[in-house]
Amino acid sequence: GEQLLCEASTVLKCVQEDSCQRGIYGRLVCTDFKIAFLGDDESALDNDETQFKNKVIGENDITLHCVDQIYGVFDEKKKTLFGQLKKYPEKLIIHCKDLRVFHFCLRYTKEEEVKRIVSGIIHHTQAPKLLKRLFLFSYATAAQNHTATDPKNHAVMFDTLQDWCWELERTKGNMKYKAVSVNEGYKVCERLPAYFVVPTPLPEEDVPRFHGHGIPIWCWSCHSGCALLKMSALPKEQDDGVLQIQKNFLDGIYKTIHRPPYEIVKTEDLSSNFLSLQEIQTAYSKFKQLFLIDNSTEFWDTDIKWFSLLESSSWLDIIRRCLKKAIEIIECLEAQNMNVLLLEENASDLCCLVSSLVQVMMDPHCRTRFGFQSLVQKEWIVGGHCFLDRCNHLRQSDKEEVPVFLLFLDCVWQLVHQHPPAFEFTETYLTVLSDSLYIPIFSTFFFNSPHQKDTNMGREGQGAQSKPLNLLTVWDWSVQFEPKAQTLLKNPLYVEKPKLDKGQRKGTHFKHQRQLSLPLTQSKSSPKRGFFREETDHLIKNLLGKRISKLINSSEELQDNFREFYDSWRSKPPNYHGLLLPHIEGPEIKVWAQRYLRWIPEAQILGGGRVATLSKLLETMEEVQRLQEKIEERHHSQEALQAEAASLLRTSARLSSLFPFALLQRHSSKPVLPTSGWKALGDEEDLAKREDEFVDLGDV
Repeated sequence: GEQLLCEASTVLKCVQEDSCQRGIYGRLVCTDFKIAFLGDDESALDNDETQFKNKVIGENDITLHCVDQIYGVFDEKKKTLFGQLKKYPEKLIIHCKDLRVFHFCLRYTKEEEVKRIVSGIIHHTQAPKLLKRLFLFSYATAAQNHTATDPKNHAVMFDTLQDWCWELERTKGNMKYKAVSVNEGYKVCERLPAYFVVPTPLPEEDVPRFHGHGIPIWCWSCHSGCALLKMSALPKEQDDGVLQIQKNFLDGIYKTIHRPPYEIVKTEDLSSNFLSLQEIQTAYSKFKQLFLIDNSTEFWDTDIKWFSLLESSSWLDIIRRCLKKAIEIIECLEAQNMNVLLLEENASDLCCLVSSLVQVMMDPHCRTRFGFQSLVQKEWIVGGHCFLDRCNHLRQSDKEEVPVFLLFLDCVWQLVHQHPPAFEFTETYLTVLSDSLYIPIFSTFFFNSPHQKDTNMGREGQGAQSKPLNLLTVWDWSVQFEPKAQTLLKNPLYVEKPKLDKGQRKGTHFKHQRQLSLPLTQSKSSPKRGFFREETDHLIKNLLGKRISKLINSSEELQDNFREFYDSWRSKPPNYHGLLLPHIEGPEIKVWAQRYLRWIPEAQILGGGRVATLSKLLETMEEVQRLQEKIEERHHSQEALQAEAASLLRTSARLSSLFPFALLQRHSSKPVLPTSGWKALGDEEDLAKREDEFVDLGDV
């Protein structure tokens, strides 16, 4: 279904080094799917040694949705390009959302072709689009006869009542909660999924009262019986009569989840006392500029102030705040045995982020690949996160573009980095998942809600002549990668869950729970009628949009409880199949180097970094496996796959620290000093002669 829109020949794709004019000549083409550079000398572009090829997107391809900013160079001056141009640039610079930077020199291209290609790229990447005009639909129509693999092989899709019942049973939440089909056909609310879970005492006729607002929706149940819930706020009203009706409604709803002394609920208003979407947007806008480097000189010029620029962006601090908020909620669930109700205007941004992090930390199932994909499906896709708006796929509002999902993946990466044996997937898996946000052949990240998807895929129209379009799910990784490359998505160091006696496991849990909960719950006031009234008023004030100066979760008592809980967990050896908390002190929160630095050759360590350690470990593992095979005299396919991953890592003696993305990237010969320090060392020829004197700093 891909159609050529415009092209230009004799285009020079420049090497990113000191604004030089060296590079490869070829054609620059723009289709309704991507911008692609087709080199005259294909062998110079595509090297067969590349281990991690994406079958959908090549090294020199940029999907239209992946384009972030377009710049033109006019008489050595760089300017942002948009709209109709009066003058056309001699050089085109494209900044991508996956942080790649492309330079195309147009000096040797015919003037008419320059006009066509530049105007075409600007129009097709920046002009507002209609949903039905996305390549997603062209591809689905063209591929209608091809049979895709069943999505349920890769994740629980949560598009049927049975899926929700299965999740309730898995988490032992079916005693207090029920799956409902009151929104089947989206007749109650287009924002909510067709099926979801609510407290058992909640009458189903209450759900349509305010179009699904003010209803506690179940996310997950803890082993202790406590649950994590989310709720979208009721619309703000000025009329006192309507306000009283809303208050009475919420009072009745609240009684279904707050029944002291058996069940106590803690409300967590994420709209008023946590991050704002504006903060996330501003921080990431500053943060990404550190990695969108045009040339080597620019990189070395920023090197001396890089850490101060990193700190001023506040991105790492935002990650820390998200992880800390998740730990605070876990402390309520695990130590204080309380239900936690997350509140947000539409419960589709920060609710998705926080509830997902809590589940990754508390539920080892969510740390397997199948479990993690099911979690994203449940909390983000079916949960109604507005991917279409937050990724700005239609280019209709830059203000709505906020990388909430990327922030979640970065938070998960911190956990993967700190506790590698606890996760079945690798950081490479998280990196390619973040890249998949911008590939419009998968429906996963291109709709705002299940209703929007079903409506546009023709699943709702009863009288429709044509059959519904079937779109691919991103969870089928065979679409993007060959089996050999897919081995890099699976963590060979993952520790399988040990088969313990059930009684022993339960005993450990309760002991852990008593130690943490008894000192904390005693300090709580007894659940009298007055306490219930106060908590109800607190919830209602939050839901009706009335800010109050001091919220419960900013109290000193909570800080003490948090510190006691966190220190108690830190004092014990980590249980990779139990509760898993991140280290959130200053230097423990790090930059996700593989995703953000992978296209910058100067940032690589050849033969160093974590990949060198992993390579050695895999070699040892392969040797152990071979010995085991000899002893047992049999071969297992899974073991053969893991051995294949080891051979991938051993192919090159000096892999880049940013493997597998930077395997063949050019290695910078510049010294690790800012430009201002070069003169003190002499000219470049002198440096080249002295290169052998330098010691290997790979382990420092």
